[in-house]
Amino acid sequence: MRKPLYIIGAGGFGRETAWLAERINTVSPAWEIRGFIDDNSSLHGTELDGYRVTGGCDSLTGLTEDFWVVCAVGNAKARETIIRKLTGMPQLHFATLTDPSAELSQSVTAGEGCIICAGNILTVDISIGNHTIINLDCTVGHDAVLGDFVTLYPGVHISGNVAVGNATEIGTGTQVIQGIHIGKESVIGAGAVVVRDIPDGCTAVGNPAKVIKYR
Repeated sequence: MRKPLYIIGAGGFGRETAWLAERINTVSPAWEIRGFIDDNSSLHGTELDGYRVTGGCDSLTGLTEDFWVVCAVGNAKARETIIRKLTGMPQLHFATLTDPSAELSQSVTAGEGCIICAGNILTVDISIGNHTIINLDCTVGHDAVLGDFVTLYPGVHISGNVAVGNATEIGTGTQVIQGIHIGKESVIGAGAVVVRDIPDGCTAVGNPAKVIKYR
């Protein structure tokens, strides 16, 4: 029996997440995609890629059956705020979606609400927190630890023994060498090469990545 799934966020990544759920269903029919949830009221009642925007987050409070949600909002802090708002609804469950093409060893662990997109390779003894997004074509090496609400944008390469703190975003095409610690609530700009530790709450860019401001 397929589980009812709502996708929070009707933007481009939300539509990609709907496609991801469809791809899962071609292998094993797991999800009944009920549509998108978005607090932008101008989208309510519209249809995107065949799925209706059913309402804002508040509309979920009226559901009486068990249902599943996944938050497809790339911005880490915005995603955390949304999830905090929803946590505690007795009928709500958080789905973790992993594309059938992603390669994960048996020793990878992922928390609830994660989205792991097509083309990813995650090797061995990797820990992924809750509500973390790993976008298209990333690699994550051995013994890496990704915290809660982390976002890896497309084409990020994380080497072994790297730790990434909660609610940090790592931009498209970034490379992180082995053994690096990246703090919480930081942003690494697209195309950066991270060769030294990055502190909490900052923005770092370039090759090698350097802190340009604190958030």
